[in-house]
Amino acid sequence: MERDSHTDEDIKQIFSLKKIAIIGMSKHTSKAAHFVPKYLSEHGFDITPINPNADEILGKKSYPDISSLDHPVDIVDIFRPSEDVLPFVKDAIKKKPKVIWLQEGIHNIEAENLAREHGIDVVFNRCMLAEHQRLM
Repeated sequence: MERDSHTDEDIKQIFSLKKIAIIGMSKHTSKAAHFVPKYLSEHGFDITPINPNADEILGKKSYPDISSLDHPVDIVDIFRPSEDVLPFVKDAIKKKPKVIWLQEGIHNIEAENLAREHGIDVVFNRCMLAEHQRLM
């Protein structure tokens, strides 16, 4: 699977943004959708779980969807299958994040183009944890 064309410098710039909403964050410690945001939280990022099946994850209030957030976010990090991403991106656009990050293995051209049309940078098929460890 291809990935976005961001340079290492571009990705480092993205890591200067600290408020991240995690769509599909998991309560299960063995899942990437849990340990990646946990890692980010431990490295100075302010994470907000988005999971309609949880009230709280990692001691943080979990929201049922991104529209329910009562604060702005810089990055929307998505842990959902590629074919399910579009409605989440449409919802996320309303929050005006600077970046939508689709985790490793996730790529949806329609959703990515829609985000870009709204001035939102898109990272796809990359893991935030792996990229942070590699570059920072």
